[in-house]
Amino acid sequence: MPSCFSVYVALVLDSRASFSAKPKSERIRDGSNLEYDFYRDSCPEAETIVGSVVTRIYYDHKDISPALLRLFFHDCFIEGCDASVLLDDSYGKKNRSIEKQALPNQTLRGFDYIDLIKKELEQTCVGTVSCADILALAARDGVVLAGGPFYPVLTGRKDSFQSFYEEANNQIPRPDDNINQTLRLFALRGFDERETVSLLGAHNIGKIGCDFIKQRLYNFHGTGRPDPSIPSDFLHQMRINCPDKMNSSDDKVSAAFFSRRLSQSDLGMSYLQALSSSVSSGSKFDTHYYESLLRGRGLLYADQQLMADDKTARLVSAYASDDGSTFRMDFARVMLKMSNLDVLTGTLGEVRLNCSLPVRRTV
Repeated sequence: MPSCFSVYVALVLDSRASFSAKPKSERIRDGSNLEYDFYRDSCPEAETIVGSVVTRIYYDHKDISPALLRLFFHDCFIEGCDASVLLDDSYGKKNRSIEKQALPNQTLRGFDYIDLIKKELEQTCVGTVSCADILALAARDGVVLAGGPFYPVLTGRKDSFQSFYEEANNQIPRPDDNINQTLRLFALRGFDERETVSLLGAHNIGKIGCDFIKQRLYNFHGTGRPDPSIPSDFLHQMRINCPDKMNSSDDKVSAAFFSRRLSQSDLGMSYLQALSSSVSSGSKFDTHYYESLLRGRGLLYADQQLMADDKTARLVSAYASDDGSTFRMDFARVMLKMSNLDVLTGTLGEVRLNCSLPVRRTV
């Protein structure tokens, strides 16, 4: 739509306007040290290659969209969008714990997709396109393929030399967080209530794994009982999808927010399943997440907690009440904002040749 596109362009131009005024070797929260089409001279086919690989994978693996979106969120939420979540070691030292080992990240998927994109880019433009930019572009393309809104992605990010294990363990929001904790963690990264509610709408694609909701069903807050706020019919439905006899050895992993089992063969539920069959839903990327919350049918406790605060509850109601255009516009804006969060440029980062290994091997 022309009106949407003009807003996107305006956002990009606003970001570019202050580009020259920012130092070129520091983390900048608002992404004003990035550019639109950064690789136009050094690798003009970069964004086309990323998009074509993501599209090719999508036709065989629809779960690429939520997998990349979640991977991108976990990267940006910890020390910014710097591809630190992709590393297999930190500063080349394998004795250092890495983000992949943190409990919230142990079910992340999509690393192989990023490696495939990087491999194809290296065949065309050696050592040019950063892994941080690949992840940002691929997540956007996955959103669009899933029926979500297009938004521009500024580029020019550098990759981190190190991984942030402790931060990843402690700062990723939890599925059992209350509304105050959720809003606090997002606010620390510059997101207000509206942006937080919009970002959580990403849960409308993919599947929430049983490992991350079953404590609500059988042992809520250690009571040995289900969450009393779950409607009885919905509790029955959830228990059918996630029976108590499941292997409980992975209970600790349920501390991860956005942690989901994305394969269709895995046990779990989507927010489309959470709605009554009488509720229609158009595009995969629509407002059914918010409709579910209005009906008390949130899969994650932290999601349903959006109805526990007057301001966030009003936002949920507003997103659920129209044709989805408000949510889509807000989601596009906040994804652009998140993709610019605390990025590295200049000498503070590098362009990795392999996304799992830093080029700089010593501190």
